[in-house]
Amino acid sequence: MKGHMNTQIGEVSIDNDVLAKYAGSSAVECFGVVGMASISVKDGIVKLLKLESLSHGVNITVENNKIIIDLHIIVSYGVSISAVAENLISNVKYKVEEFTGMEVVKINIFVEGVRVID
Repeated sequence: MKGHMNTQIGEVSIDNDVLAKYAGSSAVECFGVVGMASISVKDGIVKLLKLESLSHGVNITVENNKIIIDLHIIVSYGVSISAVAENLISNVKYKVEEFTGMEVVKINIFVEGVRVID
């Protein structure tokens, strides 16, 4: 289901892929996040996604015009995962709500890998 808003002059519909790209872009701006992750169902291999593929590491569900976001991330070695998660939730929730005007009711974070950054 898509997000939608009714205005005085018509209805605005927001595609889930747009929401996923925006959430993915907001996520990779956060300290400690190396990037979004994609998991191959066939062989279970996790790969770091390029910037143009950020939406593949994000799953969006819209129910009653409320957004649920699943973020599959790769974190930097040596960071506090709980601190990264708190920052990530706060940042993504704020930015997506400001962008859409819809409420983000839940953000699930899946840490799929760790990378050493020079």
